[in-house]
Amino acid sequence: MLRFPSLLLGLVLILPFSVPTPVRAKDATPVPASPVAAGNFAGLVKVGGSRHMYLECRGQGAPTVVLEAGYRSPASVWSDDLVQPEMPRTMVFDGVAAFTRVCMYERPGAGSVLEDVLHPSRSDPIPQPRTAESVVADLHALLRVAGVPGPYVLVGHSLGGMFVRLYAATYPSEVAGLVLVDAWYEGLQDQLTPAQWAAYVRLNSEVPPELAGYRDYETLDFAAASAVMRSAATARPLAPMPLAVLSKGQSFGIPAEALGFDPDALDRAWARAQEQLATLVPGTRYVVATESAHYVQLQQPELVTEAIRQVVTAVRDPASWSLAAAGSDVAGRSR
Repeated sequence: MLRFPSLLLGLVLILPFSVPTPVRAKDATPVPASPVAAGNFAGLVKVGGSRHMYLECRGQGAPTVVLEAGYRSPASVWSDDLVQPEMPRTMVFDGVAAFTRVCMYERPGAGSVLEDVLHPSRSDPIPQPRTAESVVADLHALLRVAGVPGPYVLVGHSLGGMFVRLYAATYPSEVAGLVLVDAWYEGLQDQLTPAQWAAYVRLNSEVPPELAGYRDYETLDFAAASAVMRSAATARPLAPMPLAVLSKGQSFGIPAEALGFDPDALDRAWARAQEQLATLVPGTRYVVATESAHYVQLQQPELVTEAIRQVVTAVRDPASWSLAAAGSDVAGRSR
């Protein structure tokens, strides 16, 4: 069984999983600081000093799509079918590689448990807690050193959605499009009462028992990260660009006793937050993933792949964004 943490849950998502053991940072062979511009690549890239980060790229074409996982999640949430491993579907990483270059990487501190064995991030550990700014700086350094060509279409799930937005605010000339997959919104706190927010943060800050021994586990101050994003969004609003917002259509499924308040209140607050993300730029495509809870890329990978395809097409041909029908031909509801 693979266990990995879910943002918004102090719980551990447990799914059947049967694949070879993930390559760990200490098992992978570092590569020289040379371009990773073409062909299949999976390995460690030196980003400074003796530190390395795990990067995997596949496919050909431009723009390059970069996948950013959620809080504490391994990169495998984009590539491995953790829902039905016995009959694996085409997941987002391979789906996108069929029409353009795509890269995913693993942040320090991500972790999973496979057959009761802890598998830490394939990137070298760093001191925790860390900041949202350091996440963006890491990704920028990795893409630069590895020679991954821009401009990029950045795809972020959950807290990763905030990271890619902060990247776009920090390096606006490098970002041509965004896809937000049930992404974190810095105004979520405003949608909850102070007591609800405190309970929510407390749950997010807990370390699952299975990962209690992982001292390098990713840790971040949610309020501080939200403040940074709010400031960046005010100072440098997102430029007009193709933007797709995918929102979960099903409940988080957190028991009230674990959350500390009515779970429906969190679901309603989260839905309002997603609607706010859909107002970031004119012409945003907003789709509700009717068959998914928080991990849309695992439950409806074809929906996420299609959203990315539409954004990539729009970067190549801007007229296609206004001409194509909003939404997609897979299970979802457009707004």
